[in-house]
Amino acid sequence: MTPTIYDTPDHELLRDQVARFLAREVEPFAAAWEETGMVPRDVLRRMGQAGLLGIAFDSDHGGADADAMTNLVFAEALSQSTFAGFIITVLVHTDMAGPHLHHAGSPAQKAKYLPKVTAGEMITAVGISEPGAGSDVAGIRTSARRDGDEWVLNGTKMFITNGVHADLYFVAAKTGTARHDMSMFIVEKGTPGFTVGRALKKTGWLSSDTAELVFDNVRIPAENLLGEEGKGFYSVMKNFQTERIALGAMAVGHCTQALQITLDHVRQRQAFGGTLWDQQTIRQRLSMLDAKTRAARQFMYHCAWCVTQGKDIVQEVSMLKALTGELVNEVVQTCQQFHGGMGFIRETAIERLWRDARVLAIGGGATEVMLEEVAKRY
Repeated sequence: MTPTIYDTPDHELLRDQVARFLAREVEPFAAAWEETGMVPRDVLRRMGQAGLLGIAFDSDHGGADADAMTNLVFAEALSQSTFAGFIITVLVHTDMAGPHLHHAGSPAQKAKYLPKVTAGEMITAVGISEPGAGSDVAGIRTSARRDGDEWVLNGTKMFITNGVHADLYFVAAKTGTARHDMSMFIVEKGTPGFTVGRALKKTGWLSSDTAELVFDNVRIPAENLLGEEGKGFYSVMKNFQTERIALGAMAVGHCTQALQITLDHVRQRQAFGGTLWDQQTIRQRLSMLDAKTRAARQFMYHCAWCVTQGKDIVQEVSMLKALTGELVNEVVQTCQQFHGGMGFIRETAIERLWRDARVLAIGGGATEVMLEEVAKRY
């Protein structure tokens, strides 16, 4: 990877550690995980044992107190894998679900759960999206009402990554009548009334389990309220910044891998009396896509740096999510085109990247929603 002005020796050590883990524990086996539809739990536990499942979490609970820049280095290094189902399984745990506990959890909640989360003994998921409310978070209908020393949850969640195999769920529910009046709750797997409605079959991310979740009069203790009552919407919005930078890293990682795979291919593929690399249009298109990827990567690192400085960058992160979600589809589709028929054969890396890239313009905030977030801040 091209160095950035933000790199430190510790960042390079982290990149090397992740690369070694991928080479040893992921790449030789991940094709089989695509068939089974899940990442084995023992692999995630080994990630936890290596200190890679909570570097941004509290050191008192097994984390490393890393800042946003170091967390981005981890996400980008992880995204050098061509198996996005594995990547998203991890990033949901570390950057999309787990941070709700890290940011809003009480001392008792953190002491109870965070050590197991960072060790990979408890895998997390976050329940926000619903059949009628995806990017429109405030439109959720799942409800929670207080009943003595308990909360009672009712509703359905949809498109929940890690939804089948997670142990711990952070669930958004309405706790009042106002549009933004919602709260976050901790729900453990096995709680009566809480079921996986169905596992969802997807076009890509095949080794990542995705589910519909059903809450039917689910009773949880009052102390399972996560953060302040009625402030869940703002907690979700805050955490979206971490999530969207991580998804940007995933997109940039896909671009980088697709370009490298394709450069290797076109330099070897014989056609029309030479290699494909000898065709000017191919050289120039790949060069431009590489330029766009490098520019997006620098912007991504700038966003992470701004987070470390405490700056309000909702507009910039929304730009990043929209930019990288669209760019990865442009890059991967072009690279697939240059592979010819082999680019359409299942089990080739470029075909897998093509399938997996599509959702990055949808999940975590669709491009159109992101651009509206940008526009209303001018």
